[in-house]
Amino acid sequence: FRNRKGRGHFRGHMHSQPVRQRLRGGPVGGFGPGPRSRLEDEDGDVTMSDGQDGVPHMALLLQIPYGKKYDKKWLLTALQNLCPLPFSPIHYSTEGQKVQFYLDDATSANALCKLTLFLKIKICLMFIFFSIQVVVFMNPCPPPSFLQSDLKEQDLEHLKQCMSKRFDRSKQYLNLSSIRTDPGKIFKLSLISQNIEVILNRRTCMQAVIKIIEENVPELACLNLSNNKLYKLDDLAELVNKAPNIKTLNLSHNELKSERELDKVKGLKLTELWLDRNPLCDHFKDQSTYISAIRERFPRLLKLDGHDLPAPIGFDVETGTTIPPCKGSYFGSDEIKEFILRFLQQYYSVYDSGDRQPLLDAYHEAACFSLSLPFSMHNPSRSSLGDYHKDSRNIKKVKDPATRFRLLKHNRLNVVAFLNELPKTQHDTASFSVDVNTYTQTLLAFTVSGVFKEMDGKSRDSVRAFSRVFIAVPAMNSGLCLVNDELFVRNATTEEIRRAFAAPAPTPSSSPVPTLSASQLEMLSAFSQKSEMNLEWSQKCLQHSEWDFSRAVQIFTELKVKLNRCICRGV
Repeated sequence: FRNRKGRGHFRGHMHSQPVRQRLRGGPVGGFGPGPRSRLEDEDGDVTMSDGQDGVPHMALLLQIPYGKKYDKKWLLTALQNLCPLPFSPIHYSTEGQKVQFYLDDATSANALCKLTLFLKIKICLMFIFFSIQVVVFMNPCPPPSFLQSDLKEQDLEHLKQCMSKRFDRSKQYLNLSSIRTDPGKIFKLSLISQNIEVILNRRTCMQAVIKIIEENVPELACLNLSNNKLYKLDDLAELVNKAPNIKTLNLSHNELKSERELDKVKGLKLTELWLDRNPLCDHFKDQSTYISAIRERFPRLLKLDGHDLPAPIGFDVETGTTIPPCKGSYFGSDEIKEFILRFLQQYYSVYDSGDRQPLLDAYHEAACFSLSLPFSMHNPSRSSLGDYHKDSRNIKKVKDPATRFRLLKHNRLNVVAFLNELPKTQHDTASFSVDVNTYTQTLLAFTVSGVFKEMDGKSRDSVRAFSRVFIAVPAMNSGLCLVNDELFVRNATTEEIRRAFAAPAPTPSSSPVPTLSASQLEMLSAFSQKSEMNLEWSQKCLQHSEWDFSRAVQIFTELKVKLNRCICRGV
């Protein structure tokens, strides 16, 4: 047989193919209802998604051909048990032989329609089992008239009276549990008797309730919303501003499927929360995980589902307390400060010179180097740091162990070769901030942060911020030998760019060693042999002493003694 498109009232998007029904009738006869469902009310009405004015923009009409022959409760239960998302039918009705109802959530409607719905009824007749196939059609349509109107003025007054009877002023406690089916102490004055439906999943109803709270009990401390079939908390978010003093909130016996719904009300400073008998409670592997997830959103929580929680760990900061200003560099002692600053001056004078090959003398034979950039979901090729991305070893992004190992530069030859491939730079030494993390007789670890400017390539004159961790051991020449170097580069902030290079910096030389006279070269060679330092550092020391050999030896000896004394005190 040829498949035909839906016609007439059934025309729409068909998500499962119908087949001829081989089993007449349904479970009504003597087979009873299907599995127990949460949809236990008679009409199952909830609202649909509203626009900003509280009126739905579009409805989703679901139709089930030949659905009339099935018991309503059984049919809805079977659909709910098969659908991966919760749904609540709106205005369940029959027209001819078909059943139809509205859904307020497009995601749930699509999930329901995409199922190949075999509602298997295990009926044994002469050892034969039967299956029933139900086909669901979905049609977008204008919202029905009964959903387009807000609560009338007299309805709001009845609602206000009902809420007043449920309010305990001494405890600032409002009990709205099962407000939809409120019988009232005097039936003729109840919401049911007045044919008023207060469905808190409807935006208009929730807004009406919150408005009454705001105008009459803004100091509300406890609110009970249990047994209202709430499956979303979007409209409850207004409570954060309208009733900010709420400390106790009861959301138990509702239809909340995900703890993410609580993000919409996490602005409340709750100390007590009830969530039991919600589907979300079944998603956690144990109680501690459940408590942790909820307390992440409400850190002041002291009681959950009636059970006391351990006191939260936090810091009580008085209102108006000013945060102390950020301190500058930390060295631990003046001796360490002088030693590190001299090292940084020598290191970055070579690094910014245009030829970084002399840095070989600064690294240990088995040194390691790594480069990292901030973790970003953006396309690296479109990033202004694109030139660095291929070598970034950010372990938050790089998960493969082999790739991590490959991006780690091993031994000093590979380290310096890689440094030579990086863009030419000019560092703003005035921006440097140094923090000494560890110093012992055999180890010195410190972090230097600041800004630099790229001097070539397509990013010429771009200002970057950096943080660099150096781990060093004593060198044979009483200097430092780097065993580990970790460089982190990011784009500078607007403030960092504004403050960068405020003081004029000398233009780096194209050669790390300027032209020297014959006598200076002879003195440089002699000093290097005596101090056991390399030529670059020996030159810096002689320049600092204005090429006075005796004074340079004296300064070097004093500095060596101070450093050894300082390192011994740090053990």
